[in-house]
Amino acid sequence: MRSVNNNQTMGEAPPTETTVNNYIAGQICPPASKDYLPIINPSTSLQIGQVALSSPQDVNTAVSAAQTAFPSWSSLTVKARAAYMLKFHALVRENAQQLAQLIVLENGKNITEALADVAKGNETVEYACSLPQLMQGKIDRVSGQVTCQDRRDALGVVASIVPFNFPFMVPFWTLPIALVTGNCIVLKPSEKVPLTMYKVIELFEKAGFPKGVINMVNGTKDCVQALIDHPNVKAVTFVGSSPVAKIVSDRCHSLNKRCTALGGAKNHLIALPDCDVEGTAQDVVVSYAGCAGQRCMAASVLLIVGDKEGAAQKALLDKVIEKAASIKAGTAAGQMGPVIDSQSMTKILSYVEQSEKDGAKILLDGRVWMKEMEGNKGNFIGPTVILHSNKTDKAMCEEIFGPVLSVYNVATWQEAIEIENSNPFGNAAAVYTSNGGHAEWFMARVRASMLGVNIGIPVPREPFSFGGLYGTRSKYGDMDITGDGAIEFFTNRIKITSKWPKPTVPEYVMGEQEGAVVMNGGTDHANFAGRM
Repeated sequence: MRSVNNNQTMGEAPPTETTVNNYIAGQICPPASKDYLPIINPSTSLQIGQVALSSPQDVNTAVSAAQTAFPSWSSLTVKARAAYMLKFHALVRENAQQLAQLIVLENGKNITEALADVAKGNETVEYACSLPQLMQGKIDRVSGQVTCQDRRDALGVVASIVPFNFPFMVPFWTLPIALVTGNCIVLKPSEKVPLTMYKVIELFEKAGFPKGVINMVNGTKDCVQALIDHPNVKAVTFVGSSPVAKIVSDRCHSLNKRCTALGGAKNHLIALPDCDVEGTAQDVVVSYAGCAGQRCMAASVLLIVGDKEGAAQKALLDKVIEKAASIKAGTAAGQMGPVIDSQSMTKILSYVEQSEKDGAKILLDGRVWMKEMEGNKGNFIGPTVILHSNKTDKAMCEEIFGPVLSVYNVATWQEAIEIENSNPFGNAAAVYTSNGGHAEWFMARVRASMLGVNIGIPVPREPFSFGGLYGTRSKYGDMDITGDGAIEFFTNRIKITSKWPKPTVPEYVMGEQEGAVVMNGGTDHANFAGRM
């Protein structure tokens, strides 16, 4: 494979452009169409490469390669498959800095966030290495000569369709567990950030994974639809916006195909008067401005409980603004990088402008960055804090996916719950308090699947699974995407019930007579095997 040049830093001239092709059956393959899309550095808006624009023909070739590899890969023991993943885990650690630099280059995260992206993804690799112990089947003699057991069988070829916001971590929500459970995979990275996974393919090769077990196709809508519709793709995972997640889920289920599709979020942080002001303010700012607000677990609404003129309430808001205002633009540690593209910038700006028109107060205006960095063509907008007087403002209700925090004062706990629970999403919510009883009251009432106490980004870490709440716009389809939810998703649970003839040796007959009294102190009437 061609190695990726990743030495560029923000503001420098672009390196030699990298062409990201498909990876099928252990080979680098240009797309059948010969068409490519530009890869843009969001910090400079300069082109740094091009990525293949795949067609259904390319998808079919990739699925066929995975289908061919499946019998031999799935016939290995779980332990043998995990051994490959263990080698890969070590390679990721060795190459973490290079992978992080690629993330900075194509996504715009700061270097600390990029390294965390890699480390968190590799944590799921560690979890997958433990699957020989975690996915063992059960066996039990349930009656007389009848034994029941179960095992987990791989599905076959599975597809993983991932977004731009975490170029390493999100693909690794699915790849390690899907592979170690015995599936072969076709990955479709985001066309906006394909460089990281292109490097990852090199590491999979170095780890010795057999040809066809891992395949990668690049592209957009046509590529995704072809993956979903392919009859040999048995399951699809998707992470992205809610409208597209619903489309993917509906399309898969119309084909009776297993799917988990994670959508967007509108996460609320609830600050009680007894919260620690310093710690809460720091956590709130990291939650909403970290990764430029481009994560489904980011805070987007801060509900401050109590008298809006109260000393504690004003102190918290002032401290949030102070900390957010101190953030500088850039991709070094502690700085805030750009949003992914000009379309995202336009969307974020529209919410800020609409809030102004609706009478909200802009307490911290991130648009200042655009003026200060006029010579820089990157997609930079600074941390923004908006104080709303109307809880139905668009910025209070809709996903923005940028470094914008909506603040609203509520008089009571119940009002905070009503606002949080009335939103159509169900990803995350958090409460800040110094009182355990207060925390428990909120944890029992907020309507979201991933909850935090004094933690503004309550991402469950392995072995706990990640996923939004069923019945909301945060989650469509089946099961969670990591942890035991992923084990269930990527396997079929096969149940075997067996009965063998009774031995006729004297020792067995005598033992059976001595143990004749069975379930409930009498005959096992539930045992209908071999009798009517």
